[in-house]
Amino acid sequence: MRKILAVAHKEVRQIVRDPLTLVMLLGLPAFMLVIFGYAISFDVDHVALGVQDRDRSPASRELIASFVENDRFDLAAELTTDLAIERAIEESRVYVVLVIPEGFGSDLAAGRRAAVQLLLDGTDSTSATTILGYATGVVAAVNARLRVARLRHAGVERALAAAIDYQPRVWYNPELNSSYFLVPGLIGFIMMITAVLSTALSVVREKERGTLEQLRVAPVRTLEILLGKILPYLVISLLAMTLILTAARFLFGVVVKGSYVDLFLVTLLFLLGAIGWGLMISTLADSQAIAFQIGVMTALLPTLLLSGFVFPIRNMPWVLQLITYIVPARYYLITLRGIILKGSDLGPYWDQVGCLGLYTLAVITLASVRFGRREA
Repeated sequence: MRKILAVAHKEVRQIVRDPLTLVMLLGLPAFMLVIFGYAISFDVDHVALGVQDRDRSPASRELIASFVENDRFDLAAELTTDLAIERAIEESRVYVVLVIPEGFGSDLAAGRRAAVQLLLDGTDSTSATTILGYATGVVAAVNARLRVARLRHAGVERALAAAIDYQPRVWYNPELNSSYFLVPGLIGFIMMITAVLSTALSVVREKERGTLEQLRVAPVRTLEILLGKILPYLVISLLAMTLILTAARFLFGVVVKGSYVDLFLVTLLFLLGAIGWGLMISTLADSQAIAFQIGVMTALLPTLLLSGFVFPIRNMPWVLQLITYIVPARYYLITLRGIILKGSDLGPYWDQVGCLGLYTLAVITLASVRFGRREA
């Protein structure tokens, strides 16, 4: 233990001597949380709505009011011609246009089906899909009110009483706030940056400066060197996570509903694997530039694209779904979201924690073997 602490003390002094590295390890995580938390959002509010009302009836005005009565849509323009609609969408002055034809109000009054048209800018398919869902919900609510009014007008009170009492409830994230979904993913992504890249670049930097040779001739075993190098970055990464959770609570209202002990244990397991992978990269690269490129390709990009952080794994092609099983952040994020958002313990996620443990054990073992061969 004395030798391990001596190596760890040397590593801490190296970190302190390099202020840029210290800022990257502690300041960058909180900064990235703010940038990503506000920049990445699946919520679509205040959509610019254009309206072409050819009917000008109370029924058409009521339909328009149903669209703009909440924060989803803002009435941005009243368009009178088809050319005006085309130009408004092309110039991005409106994102969606509601077209109400002549005779809309009279068709409804006569009990006939009345047609309306919704024109949508599909250049951003994700936002377009969300907006289409909002519009469908608005029209469905209007249709429900019309059916109830017709039944009451016909005196069918018994049919109204027998109607389905539909009361949807959303658990864990009632407001469907995308920040609640993204913040745990950001934690995993940022932990990868602080653990993998910082560890790999630190060891490779020692190679370039020749200071690693001093450790090779010192009476210190390979395992003691590895543990001494892991310990400082493990502590710094845990401090970075504390900063992230604090910033997430005050900025986005994300509160850890589960046990902090469970959160600490699964994070410790994930960080050990990440730091082990950083050591593995350091045995493959002889320069910081190459180590950075390998870290980005093998750790950051898979975490960003294949862990379920942004893109749901179930929507990926089956080939990519198979690849996600070797991405450790996949197991970490599933467990993390369960602890933070659902308040679960580690019991329901024993398989995820087990896979994460196997990955950590395999990576640290391989890194130790390769590090020992390099020293030999």
